[in-house]
Amino acid sequence: MTTAGQEPPQHRLGEATRAYQAAVDDFDRELAHHFGVNETDLRCLEILLQELPEASPSQLADRLGLTTGSTTALLDRLERAGYLARRPHPTDRRKSIVRATPTFQQSAYAVMAPLVDEGHRMIADAFTPDQIATIADFLQRATELQQRHVQQLRSLPRMRGNERAGDPTSR
Repeated sequence: MTTAGQEPPQHRLGEATRAYQAAVDDFDRELAHHFGVNETDLRCLEILLQELPEASPSQLADRLGLTTGSTTALLDRLERAGYLARRPHPTDRRKSIVRATPTFQQSAYAVMAPLVDEGHRMIADAFTPDQIATIADFLQRATELQQRHVQQLRSLPRMRGNERAGDPTSR
């Protein structure tokens, strides 16, 4: 329920979510710049640090929405930078396993620790455990929504240049 002049709560939530996502994107862009990589390379490293400590190149290609050739080039760049290491798969000699190097892990955690520590303090000081559970539920649902739509976008034909939905000049 809103009163005159107040926006509905769902609009406020939508705007706050958009602003949060933009802030995360800005942080990730600066983090990529700090490590001298592009944002896709950084996302690969995040996957290795947070989701899949060991991954095959094909798993990374799938998670990143890249071709195998693009993934090989990405892994070559990150290996040359000393950020990841490849080793043979333990049971299939045709495959390899990729991991973030311990040196990169330490560097990444050192750079991100202040954000994580301050975030924990801000949240613990501002919200009750029940509120934190509600926020976590919201974020989990929002993540699932985004992931579904990432897959949906990946299934659409790619647009190029002037190709816009409904633009008769792009045909």
